Amino acid sequence: MNPFTYTAPRDLEGALSALSVTGGRPPVNSAAQPPRFVAGGTNLLDLMKEGVARPAALIDVNSVLEPGISVSDTGELRLGAAGRNAATARHAQVRAGWPLLAQAILAGASPQIRNMASNAGNLLQRTRCHYFYDLATPCNKRAPGTGCSAIGQLARQHAILGASEHCIATHPSDMCVALAALEAVVHVRSRRGDRRIDFAAFHRLPGDLPDVDTTLEADELITAITLPPAPALAARSAYLKVRERASYAFALVSVAAALDVGPDGRIRAARVALGGVAHKPWRVPEAEALLQGAEPTDDAFDALAVRLLEGAQAQGSGVGNNAFKITLARRAVVRAMQQALAGTRIVGAGEEETAA
Repeated sequence: MNPFTYTAPRDLEGALSALSVTGGRPPVNSAAQPPRFVAGGTNLLDLMKEGVARPAALIDVNSVLEPGISVSDTGELRLGAAGRNAATARHAQVRAGWPLLAQAILAGASPQIRNMASNAGNLLQRTRCHYFYDLATPCNKRAPGTGCSAIGQLARQHAILGASEHCIATHPSDMCVALAALEAVVHVRSRRGDRRIDFAAFHRLPGDLPDVDTTLEADELITAITLPPAPALAARSAYLKVRERASYAFALVSVAAALDVGPDGRIRAARVALGGVAHKPWRVPEAEALLQGAEPTDDAFDALAVRLLEGAQAQGSGVGNNAFKITLARRAVVRAMQQALAGTRIVGAGEEETAA
């Protein structure tokens, strides 16, 4: 790990002042990287140990960001940026009103990591592409302009949607898949003021700038995440995660699904987002619209899956080809919708609950 300085400002303005804005985005493996904010550090410190991230300074924001969780008079859920994933998943109001979020968090990482990982930091996780972590291989995300070692090679974990000729990496978060489905909003602050970013616009596809994961500006700090009321979706939701081993593994494909079914048995609204398939959580509102007014049948769910996966393209070669993910994702969507229809269940740490 390279040398760095450490500061712990006492207030938000002090934290923003401590951030030295370089005016650009140097390659992640360059010798002159800008300072970074840190809260839980569960991903950033790993990147630093591997030599992938080399910030000149760490600015500890644990004491300047709110950790609390609250529900407003209008029914909006507010997650403090410094709140830990474990506390969020266990919060009674989250489990009652936004159980899909709790399910997704509990599907991610280990209890120890969830105890440390912050809500804001979860949004800023970097890809777990093994080429990105291997300093001996070219990687446009780590060092722009050097090439993408994953294209045409071992790509089982890589994207089937939204990829570019410069990068086929996937976003690793489980929490973010649920936040995408629930139409969250990210609140950020800089010395220029406050800004709200719709979750659909927060993460970006690689395009020709694969090293830029989000639309967060270099001088901005995430202060909170809000979710609109979703009472009609709470009773029928499911987070399905398909992985190569039963625990402590990132998703090959994950699905956040929620349904609002009317008294007549027909679907009034549906939300579906995919993880493990793109550079960002993948959601297509036009696909969800296909279910409005439809009966909740497997055929209807499959039609949704086909539309959601439109344009999917396999990557890699030989045994490393990920064509299987296209079929896997289609089947996972149908299965997740079936599970959501059956009723919300939250399982974790020996507990099992069913939403009313």
